[in-house]
Amino acid sequence: MCGIIAYAGEKNPLNVLINGLERLEYRGYDSAGISVLKDSDIYTVKAAGKVSSLAERIEADTQLEDVSQLHCGIAHTRWATHGGPTESNAHPHLGQNSRIALVHNGIIENYQELKNDLLAKGHTFKSETDTEILAHLIESHYDDDLKKAVSEALAKVEGAYGIAVISKDEPDTIITARFGSPIVIGLCKDEVIIASDINAIVQHTDRVVYLNDGDLAIVNKEGISFHDLTLKSVQRDEEKITHSAEEAQKGGFSTFMMKEIHDQPRAVRNSVRGHLDFDNATTSLGGLHMNPKELASIDRIQLFACGTSLNAALLGQYFFEDLVGIPCQVTQAADFRYRNPIIEKNTLAIALSQSGETADTLAAVHEAKRKGADLIAICNAVGSTIAREAGRGVYLHAGPEISVASTKAFTTQVSVLLQLAILLGRTKRLDRGQAADILKAIDQLPEQIEEVLKLSDSIRTITEKYTDVHSMFFIGRGYQYPVALEGALKVKEISYIHAEGYHAAELKHGPLALLDEKVPVVAICTNKDSAQKIVSNIRECSSRKSPVIAVVSEGIETPADDSITIPQAHPTTAPILAAVALQLFSFHIADLRGCSIDQPKNLAKSVTVE
Repeated sequence: MCGIIAYAGEKNPLNVLINGLERLEYRGYDSAGISVLKDSDIYTVKAAGKVSSLAERIEADTQLEDVSQLHCGIAHTRWATHGGPTESNAHPHLGQNSRIALVHNGIIENYQELKNDLLAKGHTFKSETDTEILAHLIESHYDDDLKKAVSEALAKVEGAYGIAVISKDEPDTIITARFGSPIVIGLCKDEVIIASDINAIVQHTDRVVYLNDGDLAIVNKEGISFHDLTLKSVQRDEEKITHSAEEAQKGGFSTFMMKEIHDQPRAVRNSVRGHLDFDNATTSLGGLHMNPKELASIDRIQLFACGTSLNAALLGQYFFEDLVGIPCQVTQAADFRYRNPIIEKNTLAIALSQSGETADTLAAVHEAKRKGADLIAICNAVGSTIAREAGRGVYLHAGPEISVASTKAFTTQVSVLLQLAILLGRTKRLDRGQAADILKAIDQLPEQIEEVLKLSDSIRTITEKYTDVHSMFFIGRGYQYPVALEGALKVKEISYIHAEGYHAAELKHGPLALLDEKVPVVAICTNKDSAQKIVSNIRECSSRKSPVIAVVSEGIETPADDSITIPQAHPTTAPILAAVALQLFSFHIADLRGCSIDQPKNLAKSVTVE
């Protein structure tokens, strides 16, 4: 869950590395550091806090004024796992004799065993990190051949890693390797950029190579060579980046989150482009690589995901069971790996991940493949590990999502799951008329989301009443229950208010005991068929003196204290509109509380460790 960038070329490495860190900061922002080769030595600068603190320190460092002396370098922005967010724990880390420097994303599971061995050999450590152990381990194997030292050291490592390593004795060489944590290499004229995310590369080139697990690449002035961990040569193909550098900018908005909330009409439009087949009342998802007979043979679905993607998966469960008529199970991805899930014949396993790098979801992908499931992935990041491991699926085409709090990934995941449910449903029990109604509703979604976005100012006015609360509940029924979970998640992520999502029928089973005038309840009511039950729940909350904010479709009235009225929509698409309204709600309450919205405390965007 950290950001890595490394550079070899003729430009000032400091500018390239700092700029890359700024584009990767959403992956970790508690400390940062940089190492460059200078006068046949490794020169390192670190800072606790955000990348801006590091940049200020570098700007003031007189030793770095003459950039003509600087050669290739590595840099890192950290999200702490082993050891607190201090300068000493910041990367890069050096070996015992400072011959090598290393940056690392991942977690070394057998670090204590390795550390004990190194301590017995006289090594001393300056940090609390597992990464420093890896730096010492590589240097202990170093005998004037950096690639060999890295290969031998990694053979002893258990865990996940994406690394970049430099040595003062081989000043034009960077060694990079990966296992479980992403590494991508950008190919430019007369220079190479290595990063943990294409967002640090896209401004320089659209030509990249993604490393596979177990790959090791040697980058120097002679070019790039790819190997496995035994240093046997392997071939890796060049690919194209599909989004522009501008898409990863704020575009005039104050935060990435608000920009990405406003991206959603375009993102949802992209997620359905070319997929809606009105003539045959179905959808076309070519990335599945499944013919109608294979689709019709599916009689069970397993969905696994984490966080926001898990809430999208819960909506998918409703879609598959209601529209397709087959059993569907949703499992938290970490639990899927460890609970020995039952994968029956004709089961379709679906992995959901925005980044395509989520460690627990990737582990679940491996488990599903081991058990022989037909597997597809629904991801946003083209070329991501989960997408490549699955080999087939659907890309969201939502564009880069930088804010830690996921928004457009959720709405596009739900859109794709609904499209998949229509496709499968038309091979089962979904009739033409029902399918046509849903296709029409999906087609209207971008314009309806735009209408919800126009409510931003009125939603902000409502949130002004609730900036001082310490706890909040979100309730919904049916399709809106997962939206209640997602709304609560957004509030707790960025405003630091304790928030819980509940099925509205569960109020009487405990939560009512916690309600009073200081605990507001957000009730989602977009389905006229269940409106009376939600109205009863609202009255239950009001009788306990809790203020109630209702998210309602046009034409539905409730006794709530405040209402956010969204366009009337088909029951399957109304959850997307309600989710957008709650994204605005969470944003404004966090903004009014003065919280760091794009980079909330203790969180990072891509969870690449378990």
